[in-house]
Amino acid sequence: MSNFPAASDSAGRHFAEAVVPQSPQHPCTPPELTTATWDRVARRLLAKMLAEFAYEEIVRPRRTPAGATAAGDVWQLTLDDGSSLGFRARRRAYGSWHIAPDTITLTPPPPSAEPPTAFGDPYAFLMRARTLLGLDGSTLGHLVRELSATLAADARIEHTALTADVLADLDHAELEGHQTGHPWLVLNKGRMGLSAADTAAWAPEARTRQRLPWLAAHTSLAAYRGTAGLEDPARLYARELDPVTRDGFDRILRARGLDPLGYLYLPVHPWQWDEIVLPLFAPALASGALVPLPADPDMRVPQQSVRTFLNLTRPDRHSVKLPLSVFNTLVWRGLPSDQSVAAPAVTAWIRSLHDADPFLRDECGVVLLGEVASVTVRHPVYDELPEAPYQYKELLGAIWREPLTSRLAPGERARTLASLLHVDPRGRSFTAELVARSGLTPGRWLQRLFAALLPPLLHFLYRYGTVFSPHGENTTVIFDEYEVPVRLALKDFVGEVNICRELLPELSGVPAEVRAALRDKPAAFLPQYIHSGLFVGVFRYLSVLCEDRLGVPEEEFWSLVRAEILRHHARFPELEERHTLFDLLAERIGRLCLNRNRLYQDGYRDRPDRPKAVEYGTVPNPLYRP
Repeated sequence: MSNFPAASDSAGRHFAEAVVPQSPQHPCTPPELTTATWDRVARRLLAKMLAEFAYEEIVRPRRTPAGATAAGDVWQLTLDDGSSLGFRARRRAYGSWHIAPDTITLTPPPPSAEPPTAFGDPYAFLMRARTLLGLDGSTLGHLVRELSATLAADARIEHTALTADVLADLDHAELEGHQTGHPWLVLNKGRMGLSAADTAAWAPEARTRQRLPWLAAHTSLAAYRGTAGLEDPARLYARELDPVTRDGFDRILRARGLDPLGYLYLPVHPWQWDEIVLPLFAPALASGALVPLPADPDMRVPQQSVRTFLNLTRPDRHSVKLPLSVFNTLVWRGLPSDQSVAAPAVTAWIRSLHDADPFLRDECGVVLLGEVASVTVRHPVYDELPEAPYQYKELLGAIWREPLTSRLAPGERARTLASLLHVDPRGRSFTAELVARSGLTPGRWLQRLFAALLPPLLHFLYRYGTVFSPHGENTTVIFDEYEVPVRLALKDFVGEVNICRELLPELSGVPAEVRAALRDKPAAFLPQYIHSGLFVGVFRYLSVLCEDRLGVPEEEFWSLVRAEILRHHARFPELEERHTLFDLLAERIGRLCLNRNRLYQDGYRDRPDRPKAVEYGTVPNPLYRP
């Protein structure tokens, strides 16, 4: 990777110092790539692939007459060449599958009389199931690449894994680097575009602390937005940059005969600089409309989203979200210009609902991590081509988000919801570790978890027709000093909040800029975001862990979720019509599909708009009671 432009000015030299070193001259195999480690992660990923493909009905295994055991019934899937995979699986909530990796076997095609053998190779499965899966050659080729990258990342995580008791003592920034990725998407760490050296430097599981270089962008290309108190970009920079760094930026511009008052400052991901900014914004760099600047002194670390960085040196400073034109988990991870422009306005509106509502503000204590400032840099050509692929509309900009640390009370700790699904190398569940430390029974601890998570989400939905998509990465659980869940923190408003399309009085005053930025959906569809984001995307895995590791039957788990929803209904009887309008307790819900989207709906093709998850049939709702 080329580090920086071949420039003679000091800005170029400082930029070089901020970028990670190059890979060694002589190639070497990373220590995590051993046969034993690879076999373990490959077998687990194959089990996940079979389970999620079966859940989305990409494949349809059939039950065999063999007797059931604790690992489940025996199922069989016939492959293209007549061979068959056998495995034990239990059917779980929402019609999902839980497959025991060590039960997967391959039976040779007839007329071979060879007995079944242990099988754990996801590559071989794709090769033997090309026709069964109905994949075209292009999709299959990219799929194998994503599979390889995901397995390599899984091997790194496995090689450096810590035990649950050690993980429980980490702060939320450190814990991020030990997560295993999206539980539902099979190829959840593809990161197409990153080299091995890039991954070692910038992937969350690498846990590499980095300094970020900055750019100066002329206001003919760049626009700034900020919430109340940050309307002037100078106020943001006074909080984010020490005076020496800020004065140094100004001096670099003046040395080139440029007026700092005509520029906005923003950090840039070094990978994005090398791959995107330098080649695609070359005219702006040549004219001085863009000027590279040194890195600021603060050390940062990427979160699970890869493109968002937490400040380790100054945790009181904002986290920063940067575009990264890498293809990962369904989309290119750029920063849509319309979202970055609107982010502060959306934050202000969401916060106005919260601040005026005593239940949200005082009883729930929900923490809203607002996206309070943004710089959006337009591309003078791509922004005039609406038919161009959407990845070229998300190239350069930054969003500053409020830090979590300063919002915690003494003794409180924060962990993303995704961490509750983690299982350590000894088979110890991270959730089980927290429950044991709390001193509560598992059932009581889960009651406290649901009481922390659900009321604010339900209240935004029922009272304001506004729904978050609360998945594992953007939803944070706040625990007290006894490891008991007490409240909720939410982020990613502009990309993850949707409003009701029907005319509700509470939505009549939504500012035009906010309404244009948020997606509106029919009332009947809004509960899908809580179902798919939280219940399907997190709880259907957590319920399995609780049954298998904590002795809480799955039926009891979902009864506790339902009870919390009904408790909220009883708390606000005046919203009874809304409880029916936004029905979370219906008999069946639409089956949202993420892997099917990748394989069939969008594949790896370019398109002018960001893809969206597709529905395929329906599944039973575990919250329904006749």
